[in-house]
Amino acid sequence: MSQQLINAITEMQEEEAVALAQQMLDEGASPSAVLDACKQAMDVIGQRFEKGECFIPELILAGEMLSQVAKIVKPHIQQEAAEKKLGKVVVGTVAGDIHDIAKDIVVFMLDINGFEVTDLGVDVPVAKFVEAVKATGAKIVGLSGFLTLAYDPMKETTAAVKALDPEVKVMVGGGQIDEQIREYTGADAYGKDAMAAVAIAKGWA
Repeated sequence: MSQQLINAITEMQEEEAVALAQQMLDEGASPSAVLDACKQAMDVIGQRFEKGECFIPELILAGEMLSQVAKIVKPHIQQEAAEKKLGKVVVGTVAGDIHDIAKDIVVFMLDINGFEVTDLGVDVPVAKFVEAVKATGAKIVGLSGFLTLAYDPMKETTAAVKALDPEVKVMVGGGQIDEQIREYTGADAYGKDAMAAVAIAKGWA
Protein backbone atom coordinates (compact mmCIF):
# COMPACT_ATOMS: atom_id res chain seq x y z
CA MET A 1 0.00 0.00 0.00
CA SER A 2 3.00 2.30 0.46
CA GLN A 3 3.53 2.29 -3.30
CA GLN A 4 -0.12 3.16 -3.82
CA LEU A 5 0.30 6.18 -1.52
CA ILE A 6 3.45 7.24 -3.37
CA ASN A 7 1.62 6.96 -6.68
CA ALA A 8 -1.39 8.91 -5.41
CA ILE A 9 0.80 11.81 -4.25
CA THR A 10 2.97 11.89 -7.38
CA GLU A 11 -0.13 11.71 -9.58
CA MET A 12 -1.70 14.59 -7.61
CA GLN A 13 -4.70 12.53 -6.45
CA GLU A 14 -5.34 14.45 -3.25
CA GLU A 15 -8.41 12.66 -1.87
CA GLU A 16 -7.00 9.23 -2.66
CA ALA A 17 -3.68 10.06 -1.00
CA VAL A 18 -5.33 11.18 2.22
CA ALA A 19 -7.66 8.15 2.22
CA LEU A 20 -4.74 5.75 1.65
CA ALA A 21 -2.73 7.30 4.48
CA GLN A 22 -5.67 6.84 6.83
CA GLN A 23 -6.23 3.28 5.62
CA MET A 24 -2.59 2.38 6.19
CA LEU A 25 -2.78 3.60 9.78
CA ASP A 26 -6.12 1.86 10.36
CA GLU A 27 -4.64 -1.41 9.15
CA GLY A 28 -1.71 -1.19 11.53
CA ALA A 29 1.00 0.44 9.44
CA SER A 30 3.47 2.45 11.48
CA PRO A 31 3.42 6.25 11.20
CA SER A 32 7.01 6.07 9.94
CA ALA A 33 5.91 3.86 7.03
CA VAL A 34 3.31 6.44 5.97
CA LEU A 35 5.81 9.28 6.30
CA ASP A 36 8.48 7.35 4.43
CA ALA A 37 6.08 6.98 1.51
CA CYS A 38 5.51 10.74 1.63
CA LYS A 39 9.27 11.34 1.58
CA GLN A 40 9.70 9.09 -1.45
CA ALA A 41 6.83 10.83 -3.24
CA MET A 42 8.31 14.27 -2.54
CA ASP A 43 11.68 13.11 -3.86
CA VAL A 44 9.99 12.12 -7.14
CA ILE A 45 8.13 15.44 -7.37
CA GLY A 46 11.31 17.37 -6.58
CA GLN A 47 13.17 15.56 -9.37
CA ARG A 48 10.34 16.26 -11.81
CA PHE A 49 10.39 19.94 -10.87
CA GLU A 50 14.15 20.15 -11.47
CA LYS A 51 13.67 18.58 -14.91
CA GLY A 52 10.82 20.95 -15.79
CA GLU A 53 8.30 18.07 -15.82
CA CYS A 54 6.09 19.67 -13.16
CA PHE A 55 5.57 23.25 -12.04
CA ILE A 56 4.64 25.52 -9.11
CA PRO A 57 0.93 24.50 -9.02
CA GLU A 58 1.95 20.85 -8.58
CA LEU A 59 4.34 21.82 -5.77
CA ILE A 60 1.57 23.75 -4.06
CA LEU A 61 -0.81 20.79 -4.32
CA ALA A 62 1.88 18.40 -3.08
CA GLY A 63 2.42 20.67 -0.11
CA GLU A 64 -1.30 20.65 0.66
CA MET A 65 -1.37 16.86 0.50
CA LEU A 66 1.58 16.69 2.88
CA SER A 67 -0.21 18.98 5.33
CA GLN A 68 -3.33 16.79 5.28
CA VAL A 69 -1.37 13.56 5.73
CA ALA A 70 0.60 15.20 8.55
CA LYS A 71 -2.63 16.01 10.39
CA ILE A 72 -3.63 12.35 10.22
CA VAL A 73 -0.24 10.99 11.25
CA LYS A 74 0.73 13.48 13.96
CA PRO A 75 -1.55 12.12 16.72
CA HIS A 76 0.10 8.73 16.21
CA ILE A 77 3.63 10.06 16.62
CA GLN A 78 3.25 12.97 19.02
CA GLN A 79 3.97 10.94 22.13
CA GLU A 80 6.95 9.21 20.60
CA ALA A 81 8.30 12.44 19.13
CA ALA A 82 7.89 14.32 22.40
CA GLU A 83 10.10 11.79 24.11
CA LYS A 84 12.97 12.06 21.66
CA LYS A 85 13.16 15.56 20.23
CA LEU A 86 16.53 16.02 18.56
CA GLY A 87 16.63 19.77 19.01
CA LYS A 88 14.94 23.09 18.35
CA VAL A 89 14.96 24.78 14.96
CA VAL A 90 13.72 28.24 13.92
CA VAL A 91 12.71 28.44 10.24
CA GLY A 92 11.43 31.28 8.09
CA THR A 93 11.49 32.89 4.65
CA VAL A 94 13.63 36.03 4.93
CA ALA A 95 12.47 39.65 4.62
CA GLY A 96 11.26 40.68 1.18
CA ASP A 97 10.42 37.14 0.05
CA ILE A 98 6.96 35.57 0.37
CA HIS A 99 7.63 32.13 -1.10
CA ASP A 100 6.62 29.42 1.35
CA ILE A 101 6.26 26.12 -0.53
CA ALA A 102 9.83 24.91 -0.06
CA LYS A 103 9.91 26.27 3.49
CA ASP A 104 6.72 24.42 4.41
CA ILE A 105 8.15 21.14 3.11
CA VAL A 106 11.35 21.68 5.12
CA VAL A 107 9.30 22.43 8.25
CA PHE A 108 7.24 19.27 7.70
CA MET A 109 10.30 17.08 7.18
CA LEU A 110 12.12 18.48 10.22
CA ASP A 111 8.99 18.00 12.32
CA ILE A 112 8.47 14.36 11.41
CA ASN A 113 12.18 13.66 11.89
CA GLY A 114 12.02 14.62 15.54
CA PHE A 115 12.81 18.35 15.67
CA GLU A 116 10.80 20.97 17.53
CA VAL A 117 10.24 23.57 14.81
CA THR A 118 9.24 27.21 15.19
CA ASP A 119 7.92 28.37 11.80
CA LEU A 120 8.04 32.17 11.52
CA GLY A 121 6.32 32.25 8.13
CA VAL A 122 7.36 34.51 5.23
CA ASP A 123 8.84 38.00 4.83
CA VAL A 124 10.43 37.65 8.27
CA PRO A 125 12.52 40.63 9.47
CA VAL A 126 15.92 40.08 11.05
CA ALA A 127 14.68 41.09 14.51
CA LYS A 128 11.99 38.42 14.48
CA PHE A 129 14.55 35.66 13.88
CA VAL A 130 16.67 37.00 16.73
CA GLU A 131 13.66 37.18 19.05
CA ALA A 132 12.66 33.60 18.19
CA VAL A 133 16.14 32.22 18.84
CA LYS A 134 16.24 34.07 22.16
CA ALA A 135 12.75 32.86 23.15
CA THR A 136 13.15 29.20 22.14
CA GLY A 137 16.83 28.62 22.82
CA ALA A 138 17.10 27.05 19.36
CA LYS A 139 20.61 26.22 18.20
CA ILE A 140 19.66 25.79 14.53
CA VAL A 141 18.17 28.41 12.19
CA GLY A 142 16.89 27.71 8.67
CA LEU A 143 16.65 30.64 6.25
CA SER A 144 14.58 30.17 3.11
CA GLY A 145 14.57 32.39 0.05
CA PHE A 146 13.52 31.91 -3.56
CA LEU A 147 14.59 35.22 -5.09
CA THR A 148 17.97 36.92 -5.50
CA LEU A 149 16.73 39.72 -3.24
CA ALA A 150 16.91 37.20 -0.38
CA TYR A 151 20.73 37.19 -0.39
CA ASP A 152 21.27 40.35 1.68
CA PRO A 153 18.51 39.62 4.25
CA MET A 154 20.05 36.16 4.68
CA LYS A 155 23.46 37.74 5.26
CA GLU A 156 22.04 40.26 7.75
CA THR A 157 20.00 37.61 9.59
CA THR A 158 22.96 35.23 9.85
CA ALA A 159 25.14 38.00 11.28
CA ALA A 160 22.48 39.08 13.80
CA VAL A 161 21.76 35.54 15.00
CA LYS A 162 25.45 34.75 15.44
CA ALA A 163 25.97 38.05 17.27
CA LEU A 164 23.32 36.87 19.73
CA ASP A 165 24.77 33.37 20.07
CA PRO A 166 27.91 32.31 18.13
CA GLU A 167 27.01 28.66 18.74
CA VAL A 168 23.82 28.87 16.66
CA LYS A 169 24.17 27.08 13.32
CA VAL A 170 22.52 28.62 10.24
CA MET A 171 21.51 26.79 7.06
CA VAL A 172 20.16 28.41 3.90
CA GLY A 173 18.20 27.10 0.93
CA GLY A 174 15.75 28.01 -1.80
CA GLY A 175 15.39 28.59 -5.52
CA GLN A 176 18.47 30.70 -6.35
CA ILE A 177 20.57 29.66 -3.38
CA ASP A 178 23.75 27.63 -3.83
CA GLU A 179 27.10 27.07 -2.10
CA GLN A 180 28.46 30.38 -3.40
CA ILE A 181 25.53 32.26 -1.88
CA ARG A 182 25.97 30.31 1.35
CA GLU A 183 29.51 31.64 1.53
CA TYR A 184 28.29 35.20 0.84
CA THR A 185 25.69 35.04 3.61
CA GLY A 186 28.09 33.60 6.18
CA ALA A 187 25.76 30.67 6.87
CA ASP A 188 27.17 27.35 8.03
CA ALA A 189 25.53 25.12 5.43
CA TYR A 190 23.47 25.05 2.22
CA GLY A 191 20.72 22.50 1.73
CA LYS A 192 19.50 21.83 -1.79
CA ASP A 193 16.22 20.28 -0.62
CA ALA A 194 14.22 19.27 2.45
CA MET A 195 16.04 15.97 2.92
CA ALA A 196 19.37 17.77 2.82
CA ALA A 197 18.06 20.18 5.48
CA VAL A 198 17.12 17.24 7.70
CA ALA A 199 20.54 15.63 7.23
CA ILE A 200 22.30 18.90 8.07
CA ALA A 201 20.14 19.47 11.17
CA LYS A 202 20.74 15.90 12.38
CA GLY A 203 24.47 16.46 11.98
CA TRP A 204 24.22 19.47 14.26
CA ALA A 205 21.80 17.98 16.78
